[in-house]
Amino acid sequence: MRVLGIDPGSQITGWGVVEGDANGRSYRLIEFGVVRLNSSATFSSRLLKISQALDEVISRLKPDACAIEEAFLATNPKVTLKLGQVRGVALLAAESAALEIGEYSPRTIKQTVAGYGNAEKRQVQEMVRLLLSLPSVPEPHDAADALAVAICHFHHAGMNRQILAVENDIKARAAAAAAFRRRV
Repeated sequence: MRVLGIDPGSQITGWGVVEGDANGRSYRLIEFGVVRLNSSATFSSRLLKISQALDEVISRLKPDACAIEEAFLATNPKVTLKLGQVRGVALLAAESAALEIGEYSPRTIKQTVAGYGNAEKRQVQEMVRLLLSLPSVPEPHDAADALAVAICHFHHAGMNRQILAVENDIKARAAAAAAFRRRV
């Protein structure tokens, strides 16, 4: 399974693709990068650039799923709204490619990757380096954050798949028992 992690930003949007088993027990880095945006460009043209860049990454690296960081409430409402629009563009790119989509809060990502929901950014980045067996922390930090989102998805999606499998097994057993009772 390949997961595209996205750290949305109106100036720099980070992305990273990680491949691994569906249970989230082992994974490896495929590629990472950022979409740098010109602050003098109109906001709509920045959104277009993000869309085109993510479409290209999806087309080239062929992920099975996309994980994106949920919006946090910034002190400036305009920043929060812009971040929401960037997230919308990223979600649209993932949905257009028919990717499985997971959305995770910053706290959940930190808790999953670093083991502590209030971990410092540097701690999360160091854990990304360790988990992916990299010689150094991925730079810029937006890309490292995107890789953390992808790693988070492996753990949560794997758990969700296991829960779904158990639920399906229970339903199948109940249906078989009901069919047996009808025959008896």
